[in-house]
Amino acid sequence: MGPEVIIGLGSNQGDREANLKSGMERLARLSQIDKVSSIYETQAWGGGDQPDFLNMVCLISPNFDDPHELLKALKQIEVDLGRDLEDQPNSPRPLDLDILFWGAKVINSDDLIVPHPHIEQRRFVLEPLAEIAPDFRHPLLELTVKEMLAQCADEGKVLKMH
Repeated sequence: MGPEVIIGLGSNQGDREANLKSGMERLARLSQIDKVSSIYETQAWGGGDQPDFLNMVCLISPNFDDPHELLKALKQIEVDLGRDLEDQPNSPRPLDLDILFWGAKVINSDDLIVPHPHIEQRRFVLEPLAEIAPDFRHPLLELTVKEMLAQCADEGKVLKMH
């Protein structure tokens, strides 16, 4: 069995739920989907005045041994579904796909940082993640998802949809 790879999905442009569904369908072509969280509606984080996001996370067994290959495939899905990769960080987007964790691996390269930065500060990631992997341990902070959520100071709205 390979590493526990956790992907975050978000959308705040267009038909948000359809965008997540399309992203999951495309992701299923690249990987085995092992667990999927509910969908949560959340306030945009760090991007000023913009529409609310729909967010979810999934646990996958990727068909890639190299995280950078998976990243490249995820970016292509984003582009195929209408994202302009030249947009400013934290701007509105039809689909955002992030590698949150690659097991206990720590990656710090120009194009990929894993674990994804600031997870412990982002309730919109921790709530769905706690649903599917509450005991997953952050390899740097050495805290479980459940512990990070209990300590999270982010008070942004996180509403479970379904």
